[in-house]
Amino acid sequence: MLQQPWRFEPALRALAAGEIIAYPTEAVWGLGCDPFNEHAVARLLSLKRRAQTKGLILVAAHAQQLKPLRNALSDAQWQKLCQPTEQATTWLVPNHGCMPPWICGVHDSVAVRLSSHPVVATLCQRFGDLLVSTSANPAGLIPARSERAARRYFRADVASYVSGATGGAAKPSRIMDLVTGLRLR
Repeated sequence: MLQQPWRFEPALRALAAGEIIAYPTEAVWGLGCDPFNEHAVARLLSLKRRAQTKGLILVAAHAQQLKPLRNALSDAQWQKLCQPTEQATTWLVPNHGCMPPWICGVHDSVAVRLSSHPVVATLCQRFGDLLVSTSANPAGLIPARSERAARRYFRADVASYVSGATGGAAKPSRIMDLVTGLRLR
């Protein structure tokens, strides 16, 4: 399925135009956009009925996409962030002004995940940067576990749906604080 690069083109055009996309992740369907486009992030938050103060998760295909955060980390923390994990792990990383406030919300940290999910990784690689990745559901409703469920929630408000299967995980990624080691989810 991923051998067909053309199937990502509508999503890549939508991202470049500041639109919202939907795609499968490790456990649920996600909504995404360009994290550096404030208008796109505001639209995504509006679709989800989610407060900006909560902050959002960013996904990356490889460590190079996380380089802006490198200076805020010790060598050991950087190694931990870049090391593959058995379970999908979202890390809370000190922000130090590297990421825009509409991504971090009221937090001093930014949530990032290196994803090995083939659709997520391909989107990040082909887009050439990090992507916002938040569950595809309006606040208070069950996250979509299929393209059909995501489409039911958002219909034409999402510019592109990238077909594919979730990674089969029963629960969304765990959330760990990179500095303290505490598990938050």
